[in-house]
Parts: sequence; structure tokens; C-alpha cells
Amino acid sequence: MRQDPYELLGVARDASDGEIKKSFRKLARELHPDVNRHDANAEEKFKEAAEAYEILSDVERRSIYDRYGHDGLSSSGFSSASQGFGSFADIFDAFFGGGAGGDPFGRGGFSGSGAVQGGDIAVSVEITLGQAASGTTADVEYDAVGPCERCRGNGAEPGTPIETCERCGGTGQLRTMARSAFGQLVRAHACDVCGGEGKLARTPCTRCRGRGREAARKSLAVDIPAGIADDQRIRVTGRGHAGERGGPPGDLYVLVRVEADERFVRDGNDLVSVVDLPAPAAALGTTVKVPTLDGEEDLTVKPGTQPGTILTLAGRGMPSLRRGGRGDQKVVVNVVIPRELSREQRELLEQLANTLTETNLRDRSEDSLFARVKRALR
Repeated sequence: MRQDPYELLGVARDASDGEIKKSFRKLARELHPDVNRHDANAEEKFKEAAEAYEILSDVERRSIYDRYGHDGLSSSGFSSASQGFGSFADIFDAFFGGGAGGDPFGRGGFSGSGAVQGGDIAVSVEITLGQAASGTTADVEYDAVGPCERCRGNGAEPGTPIETCERCGGTGQLRTMARSAFGQLVRAHACDVCGGEGKLARTPCTRCRGRGREAARKSLAVDIPAGIADDQRIRVTGRGHAGERGGPPGDLYVLVRVEADERFVRDGNDLVSVVDLPAPAAALGTTVKVPTLDGEEDLTVKPGTQPGTILTLAGRGMPSLRRGGRGDQKVVVNVVIPRELSREQRELLEQLANTLTETNLRDRSEDSLFARVKRALR
């Protein structure tokens, strides 16, 4: 059963054109195969989202769907353009490539000057916590729409002429007049023949089929700053899809995924780790080695250290992305109670237990366990 386009895009049935376009852009970025390499169905999901956008972004199609559903669209001859593409690159060429109606993924659109800004692109990279701490360079690959290399963007087969569009007279615009309660309204929109170019190729380019644009695989080395956190994005200006008719290119957004490190839990710029310590060592005091981002470091544990005590290694956390400096590493002491005791061990512990007094057991610190429990309950 085909999914309702409103549900697929996550918009209300009375959603405005702007809300529909915004929702489609967001969903398309989430379904991008460079972001969802683990999802083999990402391309098909994108095609479904593109079809939903085709329906809801067109006034006539949306009206037919609201009244008669998908059957009404089929009987009226509607066929989604996204289902006719042979590859994901072709989908990019159509949807990211811009056009008279503006690029649904980008920020541009048709204007009086005819310039259209290129759309943005989203990719993701995975780095380790150590790389996030020191900063690194990541190589990313992505599909981007740019000028066709064969026709150099003019849409004509090399050596063939480009003619002025007869429909718009070379202006790239058509004007329509409508009557309203306030008088006559004149609206300008892109020519439906030349797509706002004002010119047409007599013989379309055989490589790009006259569009002057094609999708190609690109690679780029992206600098990732020290201190970046999981799910943060890096904006690389001008590395998105190429603009049209002199419009600027879009941007590239790199979503950074920081792999989990079993040694640490990140808390802002601080790192939290745990050290297991046998109960006798916690009672007597000792020195243990703990892992840090800079290698192992000796940590002094004072005699009588209690379970859950937090010891701080100053400046051993993550670098601050904006303010400079580094956070701390908080080491939680996990006092381990011995198990499966031998007869000799049991006898020794019984001797110790018989010698313990209230002085040995009383928590004389200001922040006792009972005080912490009461504070938590409040």
C-alpha cells in the first residue's frame, strides 16, 4: 500500500508550500546515501520522499490527491519523475540541479536576474575519540551536480549553435496577468521552454541531454577541529551543488560521528573513567595506572578511599572547541569486594572484622553517603 505523502513528509494536510519544502529538504538530507551507508534502502526511501514532494508541491496534483488519492493521480496521468531515474546521480541532477522552480534542497530560486544558488549537500564521517581530541583530517566523497564537462554547461553539443528562445524572446521570463479584487496582478515566472535561460541548444548535448549539468563523484579533505563532539556539523562553504545562471554554489555539511570509546564517557569537555580497586587496596591506599588520552598515568589513591569516590586528573579531558584549554578527567573509584574466598583469605578477613571499631567505619567526610542520598531524594 502506497504511503500518504503528508505522513511521509511529516506535514499537516494544511501545510504551506514553505513547510512542505522545508520538511522535504530535511528528510532528503537524512536519507542521503552518503549519510546512511548502512541503509541499503536509502535510495528507494529518497525516491518515495521525492514523489511525495512532487505531489504536494504542485497545486493541481495536491488538489487531485486530496480529493481522490493516489488513484486519482494515476487516472490523471501523473507519473513520478524520480521513479524513472537509473541511478541516484540522476536523481541528484534533477532535484539538486535547480531549475525554473528553484532547487528544493537549496536556498535559491528563480529571480529577476535568473541566478539560482546551488543546493547544499550532507555527508557523514566517523572518527575516534582520540582524533576528536587532537583534531584530524577526514576524506569525504559525495555526489555533486556541476557543469557538464562535454558542453561546459551550455547544454549544446560541441560545435552546434545556441539560439534565442522564441517563447520568451530571450528574457527567460514569462508574464501572466490575473484579475483580483485589488485590480490586475502581473506575475513573472521562469519560461517553461528554456527554464529561465533565455537560450536553447539546437542540438542538445548527448552527455547531459541538454541540461548543461551532471552529477559527478567528488572527494575532499575536510579539517576537523580538536574538541568536536558527536553529531556536530562542519560547514564547508561553496562545496555543494553548483549554481545556475551565475548563481553561487551551495555548501557542504559534514556530520561528524565520534565513535564510542570503552575507556571513557564524555561529559561536555570532561571525560569520565572508572578504575577497579580491591577493597584492601582502597583501605590501605595505593597507586594505580589509569588510561588517559595522553597514555597511562599514575593516580594516587589515599587510604580509606570509599566506593564511588571521584578523583580528578586536571587538564586530561577534551579540548574546548571555542574557549581554549582542556577539561578534566574524572576517575570514579569502584571498590571491588573479593569473592570466592579461600579458607586462608576468609580467616584473615574474619580477623580483620573482629578488630574493626566504629572509628574505622564512621564516614567523617562532610559529604557522607547518607547525606548524598538525602540530597538526591530532595
